[in-house]
Amino acid sequence: MRKLTLIAAAALSLTACQNDSLADSSNAFDMKSTSAEYITASALPVTTVNADITSNTTWSGVIELDGNISVRDGATLTIQPGTFIKAKPNAAGEGRGVLIVTKTGKINATGTETQPIIFTSYRLLDGNEDTTAVPGDFGGVMLLGDAPTNVPTTTVVEGLPQNSQFYFGGTNSGHTAGTMKYVRIEFAGYDFVGANSGNEINGLTVAGVGSGTTLDHIQVSYGQDDSFEFFGGTVNATNLVSFASEDDNFDFDNGYTGTITCALALADLSSDHTVSGGVSDTNGIELDNNAGGTSTTLLTHPVINNLTIVGTRTNSMLSSPLSGPVYENGIHIRRNGRLTLNDAVITGYPTGIKVEGSGSELSSASTYSSIKVHGFTTAVTGLGTAGIPAANLVVNPTANAFGMSSPFFSLTWNVSPRNCGNFQGTWTKYDFSIVE
Repeated sequence: MRKLTLIAAAALSLTACQNDSLADSSNAFDMKSTSAEYITASALPVTTVNADITSNTTWSGVIELDGNISVRDGATLTIQPGTFIKAKPNAAGEGRGVLIVTKTGKINATGTETQPIIFTSYRLLDGNEDTTAVPGDFGGVMLLGDAPTNVPTTTVVEGLPQNSQFYFGGTNSGHTAGTMKYVRIEFAGYDFVGANSGNEINGLTVAGVGSGTTLDHIQVSYGQDDSFEFFGGTVNATNLVSFASEDDNFDFDNGYTGTITCALALADLSSDHTVSGGVSDTNGIELDNNAGGTSTTLLTHPVINNLTIVGTRTNSMLSSPLSGPVYENGIHIRRNGRLTLNDAVITGYPTGIKVEGSGSELSSASTYSSIKVHGFTTAVTGLGTAGIPAANLVVNPTANAFGMSSPFFSLTWNVSPRNCGNFQGTWTKYDFSIVE
């Protein structure tokens, strides 16, 4: 597992703000010890799950996943509000527990704003207030369905071994994997082969999932790979937060055609970052039609409404041991991918929006006047970006706030007026410090 240097910052909740100032302390972003929330949960009974779920099952308290756990054979897994789910670590200390909802299973993970369902590091639930967590302490959550994709229906989802149980895609656009609402997934991710192998587990993987599924108020933080990745399917999602991902905040592939409404991506300069060819491969959004960039009957073409992507403060902060900058593009559309974008703010990346390769485009169906883009070196480039008004484009070595009180995540950071998903609500969690 790669060694990561991480940061932690306060929750967006105004009541959680501290008097500390980033300008006053070089340690303001250091990972802090376990909060009272996790200390309290560590005293709850622990139920270890080491077998697939093949009949209707309900989880509460603290659940420990011992390996890959599949929900299948018509079973529904219900997770009660306030439940914590962790992975049982292996001998190397890696938390490889993965929850997989297969085509034949469903999930009902319906938390509340004050009692979200939390998939998190086993280290935070050890009862030791001095413990800190690292990405890779939890495997991830994967939802599989039989909605349309542009790959064969015998394709195994990325990150899992060859097994027909892990196939995704089909012809049922209305497929339902169930509900995930008010859910946090923290310190997840695993790469089976090695850094940037293309066979990683993300925080939340959604593959061939249909429009009958509900994904709402989901936050993925401190992921070892992407926070959210959609492989085909037609599922819609609302109120998504990605924070401090090692790779991309949002990734779309294999013919995904759903709608994302109200999404926030917050970068973390101090996290480790994936590298390809000696330069950064870390984006706010990475969007491909498929790995080969071929044209297919069904193209990857999501619609994203009300999007905020926030990178780093200044171009000078992009210095790194890497041979290239630690961030690449706010949005990278490539390999025959399409994107319709409405009401978006992108700031704090070297390039704001990059459209690359034959067949790739920012769709003319986008509301260009509602898109505001900043780049340290380039605001926009590529097919379809010319429609964005010049007045909405900024190239500057310092990130543009675009009406936000600050374009960076900090102890006093305020997303207003971009707070469409109640991102300052109590369901968000970034501060792991002890609450006295």
